[in-house]
Amino acid sequence: MSRIFRTLLAGLVVVVFAASATAQQKKRVAVMNFDYATVRSFVASIWGTDQDVGKGVADLLITQLVKDGTYTVVERAALDKILAEQNFSNSDRADATTAAKIGKLLGVNAIIIGSVTQFGRDDQTRTYGGGAIGGLTGRFGIGGIQRRKAKAVVGLTARIVNVDTGEILAVADGKGESTRSGESLLGAGGGGGAAAGGAADMSSSNFANTLLGEAVHQAVNSLSQQLVSDASRLPTTTVSIEGLVADASSPNAIILNVGSKAGVQTGDRFEVSRKVRDIRDPATGKVIHTITNTVGQITITSVDELSSVGTFTGSAQPKVGDMVKKVQ
Repeated sequence: MSRIFRTLLAGLVVVVFAASATAQQKKRVAVMNFDYATVRSFVASIWGTDQDVGKGVADLLITQLVKDGTYTVVERAALDKILAEQNFSNSDRADATTAAKIGKLLGVNAIIIGSVTQFGRDDQTRTYGGGAIGGLTGRFGIGGIQRRKAKAVVGLTARIVNVDTGEILAVADGKGESTRSGESLLGAGGGGGAAAGGAADMSSSNFANTLLGEAVHQAVNSLSQQLVSDASRLPTTTVSIEGLVADASSPNAIILNVGSKAGVQTGDRFEVSRKVRDIRDPATGKVIHTITNTVGQITITSVDELSSVGTFTGSAQPKVGDMVKKVQ
């Protein structure tokens, strides 16, 4: 092997290990829909009906965090399912205790909750002219020339909550402002405008190009940057997952009785062990220790909610009822 080739190979190994270490340092988080109770009346006045802007803000924040890559973010579908099972209400969105409970069920390091503190307009209308403009007043009326400047203002706050203790680990806030002359908050160009289709799609490019959309994106981007800078404050949580072999018909398709609901992910490895005998307390007869033999390992290839499937390597074929434990 030439010296140049060995040098290149060593460099490749360093890159691979560096990438692996970075992946292991990622913290897993979930983002709750933001509470928007304090601005609800303003939201209704802008769209003509109530819109869940708290969900829209959360969706935009998730997108920014995923793009950044510092965190691993739980999918929206998994969070919504847990919220439905726990009879979660909108009034719980900013509650740290409830958020911690949801986060533990999701198996995350921390959960992000927040509130929309400002969401609306701060318009200025000025009149120039009157009698001082002279001949121009005949064209624009006695009041002279009126110029309208629309200003959208959005304020957000967020907290990172420890799912084990309910402790608030970090706080962030974001603010966005956008100003243009002769425009409404939801209109493009010089004219007015309303939200297309009735429901607010805050992730659409149409909304992003409006005054209000620009302010929302500014606030979310600012919030995202602060949350990323606080990633080191999150605790590292090791999730222990244990289960049983449910089917061992094929070594290439061993089925376990634990799945995504328990935190199993594709690529996880499980040690398979088989009970040899129980050791009992001679005074009480209770089992005080179990002696086991290691049979081999299973590498997970597919996962659903309640089960997982993997390939087996080891000294003996696993059996239904064998114990499995995730290898950390």
